[in-house]
Parts: sequence; structure tokens; C-alpha cells
Amino acid sequence: MNTKYDVIVVGSGGAGMIAAITARKQGKNVLLLEKLPSLGAKLKATGGGKCNLTNTLSTEDFMTSFGRNGRFMTTAIGMLNKKDLLEFFLSIGVETDTKDGFRIFPKSHSSATIIKALHAELNRLEVDILCDMKVERLLFDGQSITGVQTTNEKFDAPNVIVATGGLGFPMLGANGDGYEFAKEVGHKITDLYPAMLPVYVKEKWVADCTADTIAKAIVKIDLKKAKKLKAVGDLIFTSKGLRGPVILDFSREITPLLEKYDEVPLLINMVKGKSEDDIFQHLKKQASLKPDANVVELISTLLPASVSNALCLEVGADITKKFKDQSGQVRNDLVKIVSSTPLTVTESVGFKKAMITRGGVSLKEINPETMQSKIIDGLYFCGEVMDLDGPCGGYNLQWSFSSGNLAGHLYK
Repeated sequence: MNTKYDVIVVGSGGAGMIAAITARKQGKNVLLLEKLPSLGAKLKATGGGKCNLTNTLSTEDFMTSFGRNGRFMTTAIGMLNKKDLLEFFLSIGVETDTKDGFRIFPKSHSSATIIKALHAELNRLEVDILCDMKVERLLFDGQSITGVQTTNEKFDAPNVIVATGGLGFPMLGANGDGYEFAKEVGHKITDLYPAMLPVYVKEKWVADCTADTIAKAIVKIDLKKAKKLKAVGDLIFTSKGLRGPVILDFSREITPLLEKYDEVPLLINMVKGKSEDDIFQHLKKQASLKPDANVVELISTLLPASVSNALCLEVGADITKKFKDQSGQVRNDLVKIVSSTPLTVTESVGFKKAMITRGGVSLKEINPETMQSKIIDGLYFCGEVMDLDGPCGGYNLQWSFSSGNLAGHLYK
């Protein structure tokens, strides 16, 4: 095997494998290095093992979903949008489908299909692959990249693509080495926080509601400086806290606040945005239709029975009595807690189960038209190692593939 290449790709997630494939298609001699025994370990866990490749949003709406940094993606997404991505996978034997009309998966709904197809394409193109090969540091002469130093060997190349991912799921190889590589050559790393993960809450009653999913819950942060932040989506109770798409998406806002405040109070509307007056009028109407219903049965016309029971107990309602037979204070408190349920986040599951890392190599120091460093010639970044993350639903994987493809073109 050579020790001198045109380009070395460090990391074999979605971004790294696409980068290596693209570079090889440009006629470059490519070496793909992976510190684990096999390719695509974290990719294998993506989307619960089903590998949500992308989604059906327009390019404009897709980028908007990433917030204020979304415009950074313009060139990369323009070169490899969802249509291009699906055509690429079809060309290497992977058919896709979208059963919910939004998320797009391989037809097998197995990430193993994607990894196998990408690995086969790498082999077909004769990309050199070395697994169990940990990169210790980048080699550079002050102005330009010259190669990498692994634990046992040095490899020379005028171009290196860093596709090492973030800090999430350390058991799958994530340890932040890409951030260290970037720092050593002068790049700034923004603050790093676990994102797209479940959270734990102080309130114990959630443990009684674990069988229930709340559709279109509205979650807000009850802190003065964060009152404008909110998310909408399905909410799931766990034995110790909350998960579900709305929490996975919103966790990127919660974890930085947890570090600052230790506790983060949430207010959750689980009744599709109904106001206190809407709820009161609804209960009044239901009481006339069901005159024998107790208070839990009445609230259960809005919420699952277990949640209704828990909220009634939280405000001290007598669950054997009707809504109208509760005290005025209890009735008011009940309407209020249904409209705006308070829960207090005390901790997250941390990076050990974080699907995404918030933060990374500063975008100000990366050329969005090439993915090349503005500091060191020949150094490229792609995927999660950069300070750009989106919601769950195929956003982050599409971005990994698109940024990897752009980096693999090795535009100077």
C-alpha cells in the first residue's frame, strides 16, 4: 500500500465515505482512514438503525430548518440535493421510499444496506481503506497540509478531509479528535453540547404515563432569556423524563441552559395549542354531554387517561368527583396545568446517547463554497465536525452527504 496520496479522508461516516467516493471520481489517489474495526459505525445507528437519509422539503425550507447558519449550506446542497442523493444511491443499488410522505429511508429500512452499498462503491473505485488506524495528528508546514500521523505510520498527502463527526455515542468511536486536529492548526471550536437526545425531569408523575405519546405538543422554555424558544412535535414520556421528536429537536436549546442554570423549567401545551378559555369551554360542553363523568374522565377527552389522572392529582383534585364539584381554585389550577404543564429538566443523558453535537469548527473559518479551511491550505471539513446541526428527520445525514461531496471535489 502507498504512503503518499492525493487526499486522505479521516473518518468513515456518511460524510467521509461520500467524500472519498467523490474524490476518487475526480481521479485522485484516495486513502480512507477509520480508527474502528469497520466502516460506518455511527451511520449504522442513525435513525434507530433505519437510516433516515433525507426528507422531502424544498432546498430553501431545508436550509431554513438549520436556523441562522443554514445559508452556509447553499453550495453544498446545490451540488447534491435530495434528488441527486437518491439518484446516487439508486446508481449503487439502493432503492428508497417515504412511507410518511416526509422522511426518506432505504427501502430495506436498514442502515446496513447503506453501509454495504457505500463500502462496495469504495471498493469498486479502488479507494484504499485502512480500519483500526487511528490518526494522532495532522501534519502541516505552517501554510499547507502535508499529511497525517497515525499511531504507527505517517501518510503523506497535500489534502486531508476531516470527517470525524462529533462527540455523540462515544461507544461508536466518537471522542472529539476532529476538534483537536482543527485546534492544533489554529481553528476555533465553538462550545460543544449534546443535542438530539432525551432529557430527565424532576417531576415523578411522568413515570406513570410512559405508554402515551402526545401528538403536536408545544414545548417552551420558562426562562426570561429563552421565552421566544419553542418547538412543536410528538412528545413521549419515559420513566425518568421526556423524549420523542419534539424533545430530540429542542434538546439542542436545553443542554446549554442546563450547564448555566442546573435546571431548565419547561411549559408544555399538550392540547394542540388550546388556550385556558378553550379548555374551560370544552370541559363545560363535555360535562353537559357526560353528566356522570368524574374529573379524570372529563380531562381524558383532551388527554390520555394516565396523563389526565396525573394532572388531576398534581393540582389536588378529588378524582372521584365531577369537575363542577371541585373547588374553584382546583378548577382554575386544572385548566391552567392542562393548558401549560410545567416540567423541570434536571439533566440530559449527555453525549453517551446524543445523536448530534451542537457546536464544532467555526463556520467563519471554513469556505462554504469548497469546505476548505481558510487557515490551512488543503484542509477540508465535512459533516458533524462543523458548527452546524439540524433537527431530526434526515436533515443531518443529508448535510453530511452534501458537505462530504463538496469537500471531495477538492476545490481550491
